Amino acid sequence: MKAFKFLMFGLFLIIPSIVWGQEGAPTPTLNKGDTAWMIVASTFVFFMIPGLALFYGGLVRSKNVLSTMMHSFVAIIVLTLQWTIIGYSLAFSGDNPYIGDLQLLMLNGIDTNTLEGSIPKFVHFLFQGMFALITPALISGAFAERVKLSGYVAFIALWATFVYDPVAHWVWGSGGWLLTMGALDFAGGTVVHLISGIAGLAAVLVIGKRKGELSVITKPNNLTYVLLGIGLLWFGWFGFNGGSGLASDGLAARAFAVTLIAPSAAGISWLIVEYFHTKKATALGVASGILAGLVVITPASGYVGPFGAIIMGFIVSPICYGAIVLKGKLGYDDSLDAFGVHGVGGGVGAILTGIFALQLAEGVSRGQQIYVQLVSVVATALYSFVFSYILAFVIEKTIGFRIDEEKEIAGLDREIHGENGYDI
Repeated sequence: MKAFKFLMFGLFLIIPSIVWGQEGAPTPTLNKGDTAWMIVASTFVFFMIPGLALFYGGLVRSKNVLSTMMHSFVAIIVLTLQWTIIGYSLAFSGDNPYIGDLQLLMLNGIDTNTLEGSIPKFVHFLFQGMFALITPALISGAFAERVKLSGYVAFIALWATFVYDPVAHWVWGSGGWLLTMGALDFAGGTVVHLISGIAGLAAVLVIGKRKGELSVITKPNNLTYVLLGIGLLWFGWFGFNGGSGLASDGLAARAFAVTLIAPSAAGISWLIVEYFHTKKATALGVASGILAGLVVITPASGYVGPFGAIIMGFIVSPICYGAIVLKGKLGYDDSLDAFGVHGVGGGVGAILTGIFALQLAEGVSRGQQIYVQLVSVVATALYSFVFSYILAFVIEKTIGFRIDEEKEIAGLDREIHGENGYDI
């Protein structure tokens, strides 16, 4: 009898360690459903980059359509290498509050059996990498039609290393200081949209305005490209937001749903504001409203319900519309309104997340959550502006960022690429 009791006592001690592991936490196991969904979500996000190329390409003048679209595709090849070599490690290794370490340099130590939660580490690298690819491409809309390709490549490679990767670690990395504070950013309101829009603003303040009359340089060459581009962006955004929980579950489903709802509300809101302002309801307006709605719901997509999504969509469009109108009065040339939509919309979305979130960060009140969201907006915006301005200034003074005036007037397609977007 004593032996039996001794045996049962031993099992009582051993079984928990078998089930939960030595540290008292569940042993990570591969979930095929989560893995399959995250691979699909990654391809959705990748598909956004050609969508962005079409969206931006349709907005510029015909002599610059090819060079503008090339900015998105160049971002893919440059940032894939940067993310593989150093970016992923800086964003998602170690537990330093401000920056990752180099233990995942060149994906060191990751094999087919290495897991991130319930998915392979390679899939996590892939999904997060798509965010790292598209974010610098978003910046290109701010200084479209007037930059050298070499300057652009240098800027996005350095910007990803010194701005995107650290901010991603602050918000999503283990031990990141904003994550520890309780900042809510489900899919990149601050990490992707705010800091890219702010970077674009900083860069255009360095390189100056485009040459030409305002009525000419702001006339889109192909609004059908713009509508097709926003459609592809919206399609990809379902993976952008729906995949950010890293699982195939109810949270992903709700994020998927609000990614449909908020842009619809924002599109209607934009058309209403535009009609009262200009007595027109334009294709460019509805595309801009949809984009603003997609941006504003990004940080909130894992935290808000349908009601919050509708209200956020209706709120963001007048604010972004006003920011775009205001740029003419302030005199800076944000070519495709990267700051006006992504910068402003991302900041608004981050703040409204604190207001409409159904579940707050652990241990904070509603007021505290809103305060933390404000801190995250100010900190990431200020950091991005300062470093982006420095990078743009140094590149302009060394290898040159802005293209020569005569080449700008002739058109970047012919002068940089020796090709034409339209063979007419």
